[in-house]
Amino acid sequence: MRIQPTPRRGPISRRGLLTGTGGVAFLGVSAAVLPLFSTPNKHQNPATCRATDRSATDKRLVVSNWPLYIDEDDPKHDYVSTLTRFERHFGVDVTYNADVNDNVQFFSKVVNQLGSCSSTGRDMFMLTDWMAARMIQMGWIQPMEAAHVPNLHNNIISSLRAPDWDPKRQYSAPWQAGFTGIGYNDKYLDNPPRTIKELFTRSDLHGKISVMTEMRDTMGLVMLALGYDPAKFTQAQWEESIAFLEKAKSSGQIRAFQGQEYTDDLTSGNVLACMAWSGDMAASSDPHSKFMVPEEGMMIWSDNMLIPNMTSHQRIAEEWVNWYYRPEIAAYLANYNWYVSPVQGTQKYARKIDPEAAENPLIFPDEEYLKQTHQFMALEEYQIRNYEGDFSDVSGV
Repeated sequence: MRIQPTPRRGPISRRGLLTGTGGVAFLGVSAAVLPLFSTPNKHQNPATCRATDRSATDKRLVVSNWPLYIDEDDPKHDYVSTLTRFERHFGVDVTYNADVNDNVQFFSKVVNQLGSCSSTGRDMFMLTDWMAARMIQMGWIQPMEAAHVPNLHNNIISSLRAPDWDPKRQYSAPWQAGFTGIGYNDKYLDNPPRTIKELFTRSDLHGKISVMTEMRDTMGLVMLALGYDPAKFTQAQWEESIAFLEKAKSSGQIRAFQGQEYTDDLTSGNVLACMAWSGDMAASSDPHSKFMVPEEGMMIWSDNMLIPNMTSHQRIAEEWVNWYYRPEIAAYLANYNWYVSPVQGTQKYARKIDPEAAENPLIFPDEEYLKQTHQFMALEEYQIRNYEGDFSDVSGV
């Protein structure tokens, strides 16, 4: 096994690494996505843009993922990682690269190869919903044979089963997931906002709230506050939602548009309540930082396993997907990441690893908890440009 060294996961989350220090990486996402998606001549047909599969004779797999997103071998505690166990079980040599630091940056690494039906040198990579949707729309991702990934279809949690951009989960499989809701600090705020609308309208929170620099998280919650479905909205509803956000900013209600640095402001009391990611709150070292599900609901997102065109190890890649949808394997991954496990039946195995974490709904939500979640609508290229531009005009990033 060849694995890039990364430190063991601490309070900072994968989402924290995505946003970078001071939200720099998210500035790149909001601004850079506009020109990079000018790809009208790069569409492919995955049925014809595919390589001969050599999985039976060439037992290798090359994976690209986010940093700090998989459990690691720990000889001091006699712990064998799920990746090493996969290698031993299937007799496969895995090259695991933690080189996905930003969706758009990774897009720029592979756009020319995928757009010209060439190999990326990778058999699998993990990308967030909206980027996964875009690549599937471009015809850059190979469908998975359903018979090869039965665990995916049998065990995926209900909220992630059928996104509109891949309703049958033919092309994607969630690796880990998370929620976007309300964060607050009970050391400074006795009466936290119960609704998203309160976050934007309460006078005692004036200048003391923050929202996300990620458009889909912020605008998804704004739409919920206005009674709209972020998974299916009209242009008029979008315009009303952007106007609502602009009013909150111009009135001074919003202190800042932030990346992961919101956790520091929440701990210090500079921010009393904010939009927050469940993984950050679950792993926070500050016992006063809490996560709340707004009455209107919350957003759910996932990072997804994708098999690109021209892979020569598709069958092994499908074995990887099926392996990580075994509940007994998914339990170890969730215990390491502290994000939402997309795999049903995982909790009972997690109780044997860490009983306290296994009862945390931010890691193992039940069906009632999942009923409160919403996804963001898959966007066409022109919508990405227009909506990201509108949001950038308001947020300044």
